[in-house]
This record gives sequence, structure tokens and C-alpha cells, in this order.
Amino acid sequence: MTKKAKLTIAKDYKLAVVDKRIFGSFVEHLGRCVYDGIFQPGNPLSDENGFRTDVIEMVKELSVPVIRYPGGNFVSSFRWEDSVGPREQRPSRIELAWRSMESNQFGLQEFHQWCSLVNSEVMMAVNLGTRGMEEACNLLEYCNHPGGSKYGDLRIAHGRKNPYDIKLWCLGNEMDGPWQFGHKTMNEYGRLAEETAKAMKCIDPSVELVSCGSSYLNIPTYPKWESTTLECDYDFVDYVSMHQYYGNQSKDTLDFLAKSDDMDQFIKAVVSTCDYVKAKKRGKKDIHISFDEWNVWYHSNASDNEEMKNKPWQSAPALLEDHYTFEDSLLVGLCLITLLKHADRVKIACLAQLVNVIAPVMTEQGGGPAWKQSIFYPFFYTSKYGRGTVLHPVLHSPVHDSSGHENVTDIDCVAVWNEELEEISIFVVNRTLSEQVELSVDLRDFEGYALTEHLVMEHDDLTARNSAQEQKICPLVTNRSKVRDGSLESLISRASWNLIRLKKGRRV
Repeated sequence: MTKKAKLTIAKDYKLAVVDKRIFGSFVEHLGRCVYDGIFQPGNPLSDENGFRTDVIEMVKELSVPVIRYPGGNFVSSFRWEDSVGPREQRPSRIELAWRSMESNQFGLQEFHQWCSLVNSEVMMAVNLGTRGMEEACNLLEYCNHPGGSKYGDLRIAHGRKNPYDIKLWCLGNEMDGPWQFGHKTMNEYGRLAEETAKAMKCIDPSVELVSCGSSYLNIPTYPKWESTTLECDYDFVDYVSMHQYYGNQSKDTLDFLAKSDDMDQFIKAVVSTCDYVKAKKRGKKDIHISFDEWNVWYHSNASDNEEMKNKPWQSAPALLEDHYTFEDSLLVGLCLITLLKHADRVKIACLAQLVNVIAPVMTEQGGGPAWKQSIFYPFFYTSKYGRGTVLHPVLHSPVHDSSGHENVTDIDCVAVWNEELEEISIFVVNRTLSEQVELSVDLRDFEGYALTEHLVMEHDDLTARNSAQEQKICPLVTNRSKVRDGSLESLISRASWNLIRLKKGRRV
């Protein structure tokens, strides 16, 4: 007997307008992300600036509005002065986080130029690890001050008359982590972040600042880290960061696909902590969430550790190159649904990372072509059609238990209503492995809306992967949905990602 689920959506169930920055991403000087990824002078596929044009086109497809840079762990030993000015004068340095050589041939000015080509804004991180407040202020002055000051004039001397005008800044990276160079206690970081944020907003009051939150859910200092640090810097910051990666090391797919519920609980707990600090401070503003590192990451861990240990100080070694499976794309789709369901508080999110390093876009080593991983597609379609107003989903679904989770809904879903275009996008994942689900969506509040298309990603082999030679995993159009009598009826196949689109008026 086929299982049944029901989703009710209504115009009055508005949760929040999606901040487009929820579809952000991340570029770090790590492995082949920058060199051999987005920047490869001499490759016939690169333009006159050395930028890979095939990568540019794929990133433009993803419509990534903001990209975090230059780290990540990399930023905690980053000397920004090395990455600007004439390339021939830039020094090569050993890079501590990933034990690599950094040539600095691609730096701030190149990244800003590249972002303009892919229609993205820069989300800049400052080094509060091995450096501190003074260097952060100098970098902000270099980027945003019009001139007539030491670092504003230095930018002009480097050929950039107008300010870069970067508006979004991270106050360090994962400063709670003992692996971080310049690791801080929560009290040390809170005070440093407060004073740095105060000074940065004095230089440019229009910037938005992200305070470091916990590096992952199970780190021992969570959530006391958030409450302690935000009590210091609440008055000067706008967001607190969240980081989390997910893996299926135990090869338990049913439990793996329940891990988006962990993301949901993590967000709820951090929001509660932010609101506690707001109440304690008698504050007037909400601290929002910047979930600026999230993805599946586990395929490459063991080999990476051996590479850094046995062959250090290489230039752009192949690190963190997860080749994603079909089941990985399902979890990425589930995580995107979860982020949208928290659009009232999650305003920024960055899929980590963008190219080669745990990324949707890959390039073949040795200058070969770029290609799309399985996770490219749920991100692409959610970024394209998940912009509008999230409608609070009232879902009644059968549930199941997994080895590590209880009462997991068989399907998870969210609806986004674009009022201007009069379109509805419903994202659905069936996270059971053997049973299809009949989904009924109550559309009585959306009279005149007709089915546009139903896309599905499914595969008999959960471990199937894409490659440069073959795209085994990509969405296909299906006829498993129909609209009649104020209801959408859809058949959601087992272990599948789905996008169902509706538009007011006749079918297009």
C-alpha cells in the first residue's frame, strides 16, 4: 500500500522573504579551489586574466549572490598585504592551515574582479588568528575608504581608484577550534570581536559583521560559546556564523538522510541562544544566522590527512576533492529545504566550497574540462526557483526511525511563493529507501494555479557519481503530478529529489 502525505500551504502562512544570500558559496585558498580551479593562466579555457571561462559559466548558472573569501582556516595566517599590488612583487609564503605553498598570484583584487564576472558580491574574512584588530581595520580602509588615507591611497596606487565597497565581513574563522592558528577562548574572542567590530563600524558604519559561532554542533564549548561571545559583541555585529558538515562514514543511508533534522535542531538552538542574549542585553535587534559553511564532506578525509602529512608545502595539491554520490545530492537538497524553512532567521548561507574542494563544480587535473557534480543540480534549481516568500509548511507525513534518529518524516518539503511572477515552487525529498509516497498539496488558496513542470532526480544506485565523461545524475521531467479541484497530487518516488512548479494561468 502506497504511503500518503499531505502539505497545506496558504497565502497567510508567510514565514519570510528569502534573502538571496542564502544561496551563497565559499572560495578558500585550499587545494585546487583557486589555482587549477578558478584561476589557471595558460590554459586554453582561460581568459586573458587567467580565469577559467568554463568555470565562470557554471558558477553563473548557480546564481551565487555572495562568496566568502579567503577562508576558512586559511585566513587565520593570511597576510592580506601579500595579495595586493603588482604580482611580480608579491611574496610566496608557506601556508599553515593546509601545509601548502601560497604564491599570492591570485589575491583580493583578482577575486573581486572574478566575482564581478560571476555576478557575486564579496564576503570578506579578516585574520583574527595570527593577526588582529589593527590589520582588520587596515584591510577595511584599503577596501572601502575613498582615498586621502594611507591604505585608501595604497589601493589607488595599485590601480583601483574607486573603493571595492565590500559590505559583508567575517570576524575571523572558527576561533573556537583548537586546530585554528590563533585559537581563542570564548572570553578572549568575545572581547577581540567586540573591539574589532566597534572599530570597523567606525571606519564604515554601513558594513555588516559576522561573529564567529561554533565550528560544529558537537564541539564541547557549544552553545556557551555563542552566549558568551555575543554578550560581548552584540551591539556591533549583525550575524553569528554556523558551520556543519555531514557524512555517511557508516554507510547507513537511512540515517544519513535524517541528518538534515540535525541541521534543523542546530539552527533552532542557535536562534534561541541569540534571543537569550538579546533579552539579557535588553536589546532591540535580532542577531541573524550566517550558515557560512555547510555541505557533505567525508569521502576524502583519510587521503587528505596523509597528503598533508607526507608531502607538505606543495602548490595547489589535490585536497578535499569529494566525488559526490547520488545520496549526497539528496542530503544537499534536504539541507537547502531546511535552510529555506528557517528563512526568517537564516539570512546568509555558503555551500562550502565552490570549485574542486568539496564542490559542485570540478575541473580535471592537468587542465582538463570542468564538469558538474551530483550536488550541483539541487543547488542550481533551488537557487533559481527558491526565491520569493517561504510559506510555512504544514506537513502531515508518515514517519520512520533510523539508527540515530526518531520520528523522521518520510518526506521533507517546503514551498516558495513568488508573488510578483505568480509562481509556486515546491521542493520535496523522499528520504525512504523503498517506498513511494503520494503527496497531496492543498491549493485552495491558490485558485487558478496550474502545473508547470515536475522535475525529479532519482537513481537505482545510491552511490552513482557524475564525471567529466558522463552525467549520470541530473533532473528529468516526469508526469507524476496533476492539479485538479484545488489540489496537487504527486507521486514521490523512493529516495528522490523533486521540484514541482506551478503558475497562475494556463499551463506553460
